Amino acid sequence: MCGLFALFLQAFLAVDPVSAQDAVPAGGVMREIRIDGAQRVDPETVRSYMRIQLGDPFDPIVLDESLKSLFETGLFADVTLARQGDTLIVRVVENPVINRIAFEGNQRIEDEELEGEIELRPRVVFTRTKAQNDVQRILELYRREGRFNATVEPKIIQLEQNRVDLVFEIDEGAVTEISAINFVGNREFSDGTLRGELVTSETAWWRFFTSADVYDPDRLAFDRENLRRFYLSEGFADFRVVSTIAELSPDRSSFIITFTVDEGPRYRFGAIDISTTLKNLDPEEVRDLVETEEGEWYDADLVDDTVDALTEAVGNLGYAFVDIRTQIDRNREELTISLTYEIQEGPKVYVERIDIEGNVRTLDRVIRREFRLVEGDAFNAAKLRRSRERVQNLEFFQAVQVTNEPGSAADKTVVKVEVEEASTGEVSLGAGVSTSVGPLARIQIRERNLLGRGQDLRLGFQLSGISSQVDLSFTEPYFMGRDVSAGVDLFRNTLEREESSFNQRRLGGALRGGYNLTEYTRNIWRYQLERRTIEDVKDTAAFAVKSEEGTTVRSGINQELIWDRTEGGINPSRGFLVSYEANFTGLGGDVRFLRNELKGNYYHPLFEDFTLFVGGTVGHMDGLGQDTRVSDRFFLGGTTFRGFEFGGIGPRDIASEDAIGGKQYYKGTVELRFPLGFQDALDVQGRFFMDAGAVWGFDGDTGSVDDSTAPRLTIGPGLVWNSPLGLVAIDFGFPILKEEFDKTQLLNFSFGVQF
Repeated sequence: MCGLFALFLQAFLAVDPVSAQDAVPAGGVMREIRIDGAQRVDPETVRSYMRIQLGDPFDPIVLDESLKSLFETGLFADVTLARQGDTLIVRVVENPVINRIAFEGNQRIEDEELEGEIELRPRVVFTRTKAQNDVQRILELYRREGRFNATVEPKIIQLEQNRVDLVFEIDEGAVTEISAINFVGNREFSDGTLRGELVTSETAWWRFFTSADVYDPDRLAFDRENLRRFYLSEGFADFRVVSTIAELSPDRSSFIITFTVDEGPRYRFGAIDISTTLKNLDPEEVRDLVETEEGEWYDADLVDDTVDALTEAVGNLGYAFVDIRTQIDRNREELTISLTYEIQEGPKVYVERIDIEGNVRTLDRVIRREFRLVEGDAFNAAKLRRSRERVQNLEFFQAVQVTNEPGSAADKTVVKVEVEEASTGEVSLGAGVSTSVGPLARIQIRERNLLGRGQDLRLGFQLSGISSQVDLSFTEPYFMGRDVSAGVDLFRNTLEREESSFNQRRLGGALRGGYNLTEYTRNIWRYQLERRTIEDVKDTAAFAVKSEEGTTVRSGINQELIWDRTEGGINPSRGFLVSYEANFTGLGGDVRFLRNELKGNYYHPLFEDFTLFVGGTVGHMDGLGQDTRVSDRFFLGGTTFRGFEFGGIGPRDIASEDAIGGKQYYKGTVELRFPLGFQDALDVQGRFFMDAGAVWGFDGDTGSVDDSTAPRLTIGPGLVWNSPLGLVAIDFGFPILKEEFDKTQLLNFSFGVQF
């Protein structure tokens, strides 16, 4: 026990070596050096570290240097020097050798991860300095997990033959969360608006599936940039974050984050001009690509978009090396920023190689194929930014950093890609209720990056009040190494069509492929074969419905062309999307028709968090040598036309009041989306909408049917709540224009939850 206590003191207390001047008197010549206490270390090794040799005089300064040199080796816990006549006695106490390293008290972080973080290893010499350094590494690992209360205490257990077991006793502590995020200096935007621009969030009871409410200094640095980008996009060109302070609460259980900002004045665009030094390039050829307009609020994002568009367009005109710079003339008195886009010939730099780091599971080629640059290409900053966006859009990585560094020659550059992989496997359980399908439950198993190849495999099961569905799909995004996606789908579903008094069963599969025509335009082809059964037709059903009872085989091809320039992900706030879809059914089977639909959506930000949405769709279908069928026609209502039941608009059998669908339709929507003023606590957005449209036209022997081409119109308010348990949407639709035979529905709501 005494030996263990002595070893503990030697290892963990700061002991300064005794000066050689106090232990070894000067004078005389050294005739012998005797080493005492060496066990594993050879005496000759000890002598080799000393600065004094046989025949040298006893010089206290040189002896001091020898003493320090021996301590610096890390081999010894203690070293003393003494003199007996002409003999120098060097007494050493060797540091022990680590026999085993263990961790106690760790539950959140596995032993393997901790072992990979520390430097000490079994069969390595133990030193106090190395042990304390490893303690700091473990603490830093816990801080990255948001546990700033964690403590680590190293303990040693002495064994025979000067060996020790090293045990790190860990108290992980609780997660250090963020109790409040405050802003100082903001006048134009509320605290809630600014919090919405941050990745970091305040702690709330419903945020049990996210770590965004855990303090992370790196995330705060990223949020500083998010704030800067937000203000620059809103016209505040002088904005700066003065300071970001993270204060730990007295009980060390949470942080309070305070951003101090200086907004500065708001600027508008002044004069916009284009100049060029390139021969044979007329600036007017590319002026239509300039998205910045004089008199509009300054927006740094629009400036970047314009630079990207000009770079791409000029490059397509045959100028491989293009450098576009924005010359800014800021007028602080009139609060305007005039811009000149200077198109110059850039330095002739080529991509030497692309280095990818951080992808443990994802194959290199999955990342490389998203790049718009390859080795040997002329370097292009706009293409590099677009490449980063494409890699980020894969959603395989938590973080993506793309930089370029000087290459082996002046005209070469090396592109470095650093990624941090995210979990791509999903097992989700869903539940909800809506006015259109009733109660809903769903289970889905999905892997979006199968075997690190970027392939998508999904299996889903869904059950609702009126339907059941099983579907399996697989997608290869780069079929045979080409920029062409290929996939296969298998499905089996049942659906109760109450609006038309029949039940429907479908069993089938599809083959699909897609490819980009341009950077933002995609073409998708799909061949589908299915067996459809119309059954359980009510005795009171319309004649058109009864005539379809039975089983048919359908074989058809579908083509969809999509032009997507929206921004904002699943909830766009800017841009437009246009799609055209054509479906030809009749490649064999029992049913033949041609069906076309054209859709367009436009999103425009008005002012703070207000977005104007305008959308429109039109559709038309024809039977090819036969009448169209109820189960193939167009239906509107419910979520597709608020204020009416699903199928509540369009041709309707007079006797049974069954909806039989229409051969053509149109529908337009104007919607204003706006904040409700309490985003600090709830992520709720209000909306005021107007839906207008009609469905009409039928063929075949349908009996007496009400039909009208007259437009229907509804207006009303609604809200969307991104609740802790899922998306909640509630709309009240008030029909202004309708026909007597239409079926209305004031309230339309849906509630879904994912676990």
